[in-house]
Amino acid sequence: MGPLLSDITVNGEVIPAATIAAEAQMHEAPKGKPGIAWRAAGRALAVRALLLQEARARSLTPEPVTEGDRAETEEEALIRQLLDEALTPEAPSDDAVRAVYDADPAKFRAPTLYEAAHILFPVRPGDDAALEAAREKAGAVLADLAKTPREFDRLARELSACSSRDAGGRLGQIATGDTVPEFEAVLDRLAEGEIAAEPVATRYGLHIIRLDARAPGAILPFETVAPRIRAMLAKAEWARAARDFIETLADKAEVTGVDLKAA
Repeated sequence: MGPLLSDITVNGEVIPAATIAAEAQMHEAPKGKPGIAWRAAGRALAVRALLLQEARARSLTPEPVTEGDRAETEEEALIRQLLDEALTPEAPSDDAVRAVYDADPAKFRAPTLYEAAHILFPVRPGDDAALEAAREKAGAVLADLAKTPREFDRLARELSACSSRDAGGRLGQIATGDTVPEFEAVLDRLAEGEIAAEPVATRYGLHIIRLDARAPGAILPFETVAPRIRAMLAKAEWARAARDFIETLADKAEVTGVDLKAA
């Protein structure tokens, strides 16, 4: 990786290349382009160093908190306390909340309800040979169903690896968010009574999917969704304030080995 394997310094504090390499494992990058993950890791560690330096310059004392089974580290506590002290994001106005709703009320719906059935061919993630075998089996089943769709019940009972096989593959009534996104996306595209023309891949394997019924959720009234919109706007404003604060620290800092303008 050549020039990527270099240390970063933040106001004289060295972040070793080995530390950046370890952090890079936590950042996604296109295959064959490790530099993207490396740079993202370098920026993340440099920003962390800036925040910790500022927290210590303010003489903050770490006060870790515990939520459930997870306890903050002292450094995590310092960063949280610094941001709590330094950021003063504006609260969303009533007009701003209303404007978000009025721009597209259809975005705020009750969950859609579906009645669907599937036949599952299980595949472990990363098992390419099993995936290819499952595709062959699913393709053969889809060919049979194209001729005799009413055979779905029998084929599900004989072939599906899901417990729903006992009901002919029927999943009962499910709602938005009850299934994985790839599965739900197909349910939204199918017409009632239609079987998906291609097997659908999820982390569980390959599915042959049939949509039996769909009832789109009604648009929710403003009063119902206003708290959710307000929280969304507050989160966005906090993120903007945090970005501005970090940019201010970066402008005053001496940093080598990474470009914080891309952070």
